[in-house]
Amino acid sequence: MTRRELREHCFKMLFCRDFYPADETGEQFRYYFETPDEDETAPDGAEVLLHRIKADEEDMRYLIQKAEAVTEKIPELDEKIDGVAEGWKTRRMGKVDLTILRLALYEMLYDDQIPEKVAINEAVELAKKFGQEESPSFVNGVLAKLVAR
Repeated sequence: MTRRELREHCFKMLFCRDFYPADETGEQFRYYFETPDEDETAPDGAEVLLHRIKADEEDMRYLIQKAEAVTEKIPELDEKIDGVAEGWKTRRMGKVDLTILRLALYEMLYDDQIPEKVAINEAVELAKKFGQEESPSFVNGVLAKLVAR
């Protein structure tokens, strides 16, 4: 899997964790790899693939470890996000934007293999794909403030 594909799957795993009790998080992360392919029909009649997981054992281990690591840091990440997101505390943010911010901030703070600019750019791309119209600029603005600190 490419880094972008891994990041997208990690985002989806983290997004899904908010819908389950905290004590089921690890189990849900493992179930993620058993979900069926999902597609839809586009307005022009073409079939569009929405979700497919083709992960080998190494990718699965990486994704579970990263999702668990981000999950462990959520209180710290949320505190940092709250410190710069004027008028938008994490408890009021949309779950898509918040999940993207958490993942990107984790990468910026704890993943030495991902430069800050790459983490920000990839977060904006996730926001374009999964967020609302204003999500990319919101995500970019919050992350830019975090870099400036």
